[in-house]
Amino acid sequence: MANIYFNASPKKNNDLKPKDETISFLLNYSKALSVIHYNKLKFEALQN
Repeated sequence: MANIYFNASPKKNNDLKPKDETISFLLNYSKALSVIHYNKLKFEALQN
């Protein structure tokens, strides 16, 4: 049973290079996102 769970994990690819479009989209999304805390609730709103 132990042999099933003991497998060498594949090498991780650390050479991830996202496109400029992806970075721009994520930055614009994070700028437009507003999180409002009310009592113990959390509301997320996109401000267009």
